[in-house]
Amino acid sequence: MYVDSHCHLFFHNFDEDRDEVIQRALDAGVKYMLVPGTDLETSQQAIDLAEKYDSIYAAVGIHPHDTKDWNDSQVADIRVLAKHEKVVAIGEIGLDYYYDFSPKGKQIIAFQRQIELALELDLPIIVHNRDSNEDIMGFARKYKESRLKAQYHCFAGSVENARELIEMGHYISFTGNITFKKADSIREVLARVDAENLLLETDSPFLTPVPYRGKRNEPVNIPIIAGTVAEIHKLRTEDVGRATSWNAYKLFGIGNKMKLSYTYQIGNSLYINVTNRCNADCVFCDRKGEAVIKGYNLKMSKAEEPEAEVYISEIGDPTKYNEIVFCGYGEPTIRWDVVKKVAEYVKSKGGKTRMNTDGHGNYINKRDITPELAGLIDTVSISLNSTDPEQYAKLMRVDRSLHAEMLDFAKRAKKHSHVVMSIVGLSSVDTEKAKKFVTEEIGVDFREREYF
Repeated sequence: MYVDSHCHLFFHNFDEDRDEVIQRALDAGVKYMLVPGTDLETSQQAIDLAEKYDSIYAAVGIHPHDTKDWNDSQVADIRVLAKHEKVVAIGEIGLDYYYDFSPKGKQIIAFQRQIELALELDLPIIVHNRDSNEDIMGFARKYKESRLKAQYHCFAGSVENARELIEMGHYISFTGNITFKKADSIREVLARVDAENLLLETDSPFLTPVPYRGKRNEPVNIPIIAGTVAEIHKLRTEDVGRATSWNAYKLFGIGNKMKLSYTYQIGNSLYINVTNRCNADCVFCDRKGEAVIKGYNLKMSKAEEPEAEVYISEIGDPTKYNEIVFCGYGEPTIRWDVVKKVAEYVKSKGGKTRMNTDGHGNYINKRDITPELAGLIDTVSISLNSTDPEQYAKLMRVDRSLHAEMLDFAKRAKKHSHVVMSIVGLSSVDTEKAKKFVTEEIGVDFREREYF
């Protein structure tokens, strides 16, 4: 299933075949479409479309191109439109300094007033940014401590901008321009934005993807854009569709939550949802929240934790996958006996295994479990998170002594398994220092995980 989070289906070049355009999208798996208005008239048209078609939702607002006649009384008009049950955002709003359609001062006032309305109504915003990145980021920082959530559509910022916005809890989307031949810089940014933080959009009727560039864009092209995202992130297209559909649900309330998964496939690896229990409480972990990854619902109580036989049954032939990964939203060594039993099955059938851990397995099990890794766990991925014990303790919300415990686990584990130590790519963490520490002092491989 896909969601086209940004398509202007009210445009006149859809007047002759709008029903067919929508049906083509539905037939291609695009279950929902979000139509943002660009002024009061088109916002009402977006609502009209949402009333006519079950698959369509609306956003209302005034685009920066149309703010030249802005006055604050328009806030009341937008507020009335936003009360409609199928309006899920304020947008498309923002800043555009590329064209000289509206004075900068007017654009800034209109943007701020509409942000304030979104906060009043507890709605997300859909942000347009063209040649106005500095001011757009200024607004994001200004409202950082508020409840504001946003989609930064047709993203035009840097990797650093993307990371900052994601740390604020916002979402990013790219259009068909990621398929263009001369779009390497855009694809470089996309490569650093995890699917957990992405939405899909066409921006129809604009920015048609290759191979249809030059023709009118429409939501049926969403699978092409999803396929490009999947290729860049080495995922399956269905992984991208599922993850971004969940993001649309989180941000806009469009769609439904998935049922609990005991095992879940991402790319060509199968992951084992061992437990939600953990001895840590990382600031970047959603274990106590929705506990969803790539659209899979991993929220599981202790009573719902299955026995090893359930996992084994769902795995089937492990050689169908690149590897079987013990990784949920908890610490797998809490159920070490179950991990070992499943791993024994996988290895007996010729499969490969990996375990993602916080490195506290010896502390949790009150013995050295690392010799038991031999022959069972091919790769152990350990969350280093920081070389500094104080920062580590704050990030993971554990006693600082567990930093030394984790390092000791890594040193012991490398005698029995391939070890990778990783950090989450937060702006507050020194990546280069961590990489040097891992490769030179611990003597194992290093990986940086993108924050989501």
